[in-house]
Amino acid sequence: MNGGKRFEDRIAQARAAAATDPAAPLRRRQSDFVIGVVSAIAGGSAKIMLDIAAMETLAGNSDPSVAMAGQVGSQIKMMVGQNWLVATVRTLALDARVAAHVVAEIDFIGEGDQEQLTGRIFRFRRGVTRFPVPGTQVYPVSNSDMVEIYSAHDQKCIEIGTVYPTAATRAALLVDSLLGKHFALLGSTGTGKSTAAALILHRICDLSPQGHIVMIDPHGEYGAAFATNGAVYGANNLELPYWLMNFEEHCEILVTSKGPERAMDCDILAKCLLAARARNRAAEGIGRLTVDSPVPYLLSDLGTILQNEMGKLEKTTNTLPYVRLRARLDEIKADPRFSFMFSGMLVADSMQTFLSKVFRLPAQGKPISIIDTSSMPSEIIHVVVSVLARLIFDFALWARDEEQKPILLVCEEAHRYIPSSSIGEGQSVRKILERIAKEGRKYGVSLGLITQRPSDLAEGVLSQCGTLIAMRLNNDRDQHFVKAAMPEGSRGFLDAIPALRNRECIVCGEGVSVPIRVAFDDLEPNRRPASADPVFSELWRQTGGEDEILERTVNRWRNQGR
Repeated sequence: MNGGKRFEDRIAQARAAAATDPAAPLRRRQSDFVIGVVSAIAGGSAKIMLDIAAMETLAGNSDPSVAMAGQVGSQIKMMVGQNWLVATVRTLALDARVAAHVVAEIDFIGEGDQEQLTGRIFRFRRGVTRFPVPGTQVYPVSNSDMVEIYSAHDQKCIEIGTVYPTAATRAALLVDSLLGKHFALLGSTGTGKSTAAALILHRICDLSPQGHIVMIDPHGEYGAAFATNGAVYGANNLELPYWLMNFEEHCEILVTSKGPERAMDCDILAKCLLAARARNRAAEGIGRLTVDSPVPYLLSDLGTILQNEMGKLEKTTNTLPYVRLRARLDEIKADPRFSFMFSGMLVADSMQTFLSKVFRLPAQGKPISIIDTSSMPSEIIHVVVSVLARLIFDFALWARDEEQKPILLVCEEAHRYIPSSSIGEGQSVRKILERIAKEGRKYGVSLGLITQRPSDLAEGVLSQCGTLIAMRLNNDRDQHFVKAAMPEGSRGFLDAIPALRNRECIVCGEGVSVPIRVAFDDLEPNRRPASADPVFSELWRQTGGEDEILERTVNRWRNQGR
């Protein structure tokens, strides 16, 4: 009881001092009502004691930020010298000694100056230069304070929603920091992740209509959303030349054997592929032609060289690797599903035209390319993504002496392409995306990862993302994985992840001034991805048209068309 009495005395003394303070009327207008005191300090966090009665008094305040003061996830402030320190409430627990008091753990997020006329926060910045001492008074943060705390000031930004718990304070992402150090959008299925991704990308496109964005769309969701301000490419119009593949990507397509036989097949393919590239006139002016050089070659030349090399062998047993490679090559050439990449029409040197088309150089007011892989054969999708990602990185690498043209690569379902396993298929795409995550920002390549299973991503990739946008995650393993990747001062803020509503998120990292909980804006219907859940109760009431639906579907199915 003695500790509780001392706490009540400190609250009473603070209120008495406020009543005689000449600036008290100004502070009261800002709802600077003492609700507690600091009880313990430890580095970037602290413990405070809150008066339940004071919190209940403020609960009916018309300012939602003030009304939420002291609750988990809310912000509080305290005066240290001439600066306001701002912190987020992480946990609450009843004081074991006095039931009328609450002990809260807080994380400091930054500090700002005190405006002389109003007493509110201004010139807010991240980080704390001077910590409070036990006994420092604690106040609620007002809506006007929140506007200053979350303001982007003079930095280029995009607004994506409103700051929780306010109704009008705008939440902004700092574009240069968001893209300059990569970002990840995480959330379980059904939380509004696709719509949130479309919203962020639309805001970026609106801000930078001459930008360069490439998005991998594995479900065909985003084509309609970006029909007016982007270009959509799929199996019917991508026209990705096969000769742009490097040696490793050729192996993933053409080598089907395993174990020791695979190594032998790869060695033979390397020799024959280099010889095929050397036959092109474009190779004549290249001093150091390698098996990875993006020089056009004829599939028929590769087949002929394999056949000729096989004819030089005396023993039939030694011809098996050549037979396997030749059979696989013939199979791909004959399969119409692979025609978007292995067509005889793609032999010409169209590298510059292809890069211009896919990278939006120039953008012409349509800065985003949607690469719809949903209609492509599943066994080749990893290679397609690998080629596109590698082309983006290599372009930035070899263009570093030119005027920089930064490119953003966005991967939906990123856990497919950067799996935690380092064995199995798809290792070429895993390697290049890991390299972009580690080195891309040096060359102006930004990476945006969208996934519902962050725990399935390769270790370390998530920590390379400077900004994490976390929606509700239902899986405990995913929650733990995301929290482990967060900056130390943000982890307590992420305790709210399991309780987020649909279309809400926590944003931490370089892309925001301070960690922030956001309710996303509504996106116009014509800008939304085609990812809405079916309304069974309505759709199962409708009758008629089934025969026509079946006929059209079977026709597209058989013709592998859409």
